Amino acid sequence: MTLTSTGEIVAAARAAGQGVGALNVIQLEHAEAIAAGAETAKRPVLLQISENCVRYHGALRPLALASRAVAEAAAVPVGLHLDHAESEDLVQEAVALGFTSVMFDASQLDYRDNVERTTRVTSRCHEAGVFVEAELGEVGGKDGAHAPGVRTDPEEAALFVEATGVDALAVAVGTSHAMTSKDAALDYDLIAELQTAVPVPLVLHGSSGVSNEGLVRAIRSGMTKVNVATHFNVVFTSAARDYLAANPDVVDTRKYLGAARAAMADEVQQLLTLFAEARRGGRVS
Repeated sequence: MTLTSTGEIVAAARAAGQGVGALNVIQLEHAEAIAAGAETAKRPVLLQISENCVRYHGALRPLALASRAVAEAAAVPVGLHLDHAESEDLVQEAVALGFTSVMFDASQLDYRDNVERTTRVTSRCHEAGVFVEAELGEVGGKDGAHAPGVRTDPEEAALFVEATGVDALAVAVGTSHAMTSKDAALDYDLIAELQTAVPVPLVLHGSSGVSNEGLVRAIRSGMTKVNVATHFNVVFTSAARDYLAANPDVVDTRKYLGAARAAMADEVQQLLTLFAEARRGGRVS
């Protein structure tokens, strides 16, 4: 395969009632682990680079080009996604670099300004054939819509999608970013209502805080794109710590980063397999 349209990947998953993993890349080893795990699972995947990650590296281009090379060499369909971009200039740079999708996040603005800016970005991206995800309300872990009790309104979500023309919508249903415990309480009835009301695929952010059983139920209730970052950071870091604890004299970074990459690849394979097996229409209890 090669670098593949995010629209194609997400549409196929939605039609099959399955989930598709959108997994965050922080460094090259993450991209390699995600591709390797996807190949073992024989499942498509999306490599995500966030605006926070761009700030860490000081630029988008180096990591983007490396991730794109990984995607192009993969034996399964791999998309390249810009996550939580608040800068319109960064979105345009990502489009120029060959990203297959962007998530434009104007959720901290009021509704009218969110619609205005998102509509402008969507129009420009669609001219380049790039899939656009947006967010209605701020996703949790960022003092917003996924704070306790905050939820996306289905009617407002449908109006937002119609007004902006976006291709996917991130919604607030009980998750929060950067969770290291898996005790998020999702509102599955709301997911089902949103899936009925909103004509585009739904996106679950903050999925690291959801149990495997909860993720299966979320997909069966109507989620399609499932974003995971912190969970894999925990796996990656734990494997590196274990290797260094067992080999305290090692100074070659390839040794412990290689062990971390292998552990993450195994976890990617397991999670993507879970997403594929969680077909909508299955039992949701």
